[in-house]
Amino acid sequence: MSKPITFVTGNAKKLEEVIAILGPSFPRELIHKKIDLPELQGELSDVIYKKCQEAGRIVGGPVIVEDSALCFNALKGLPGPYIKWFLEKLGPEGLYQMLEGFEDKTADAVCTFGFSPGGCDEQVVLFEGRTEGEIVRPRGPRNFGWDPCFQPKGYTQTYAELTKEEKNKISHRYKALDKLLGYFK
Repeated sequence: MSKPITFVTGNAKKLEEVIAILGPSFPRELIHKKIDLPELQGELSDVIYKKCQEAGRIVGGPVIVEDSALCFNALKGLPGPYIKWFLEKLGPEGLYQMLEGFEDKTADAVCTFGFSPGGCDEQVVLFEGRTEGEIVRPRGPRNFGWDPCFQPKGYTQTYAELTKEEKNKISHRYKALDKLLGYFK
């Protein structure tokens, strides 16, 4: 019998989305644990790799960690993995206002999951999902991060305005989890 995999997150909304997207087809038992991991700096792949190694060390078994980024093309990919801090200080309205002087309002929503079997020398495997879109004046409920100001390409609604089911079929998180699910199948 395989050990359960611990999903390390303190964000209840992320946990809810992950469980909804993976559904009953995920072949391993997934448990949750909130651990305050260091907020590292660097490129998203470096951040998630180190975060996953640390989580595996603390848990002492298989772990999954996740990090999301919002990359504004006009700002050459910033705020990227630092979106949490920008959102905390500025809110969705401030994110929209950051691009006020730019014609290019396009952005990529990026989600990266890292999996580690949990041993000290075990290799971390990364799974990235990316959704193109545009930063718009915030619309919809303000209960999940920057969803109110991100409108996916080809849609007239923001993530916040979409139903949970619809968002979970097209989101950056869905795309990353689809790759992770493929790895385990």
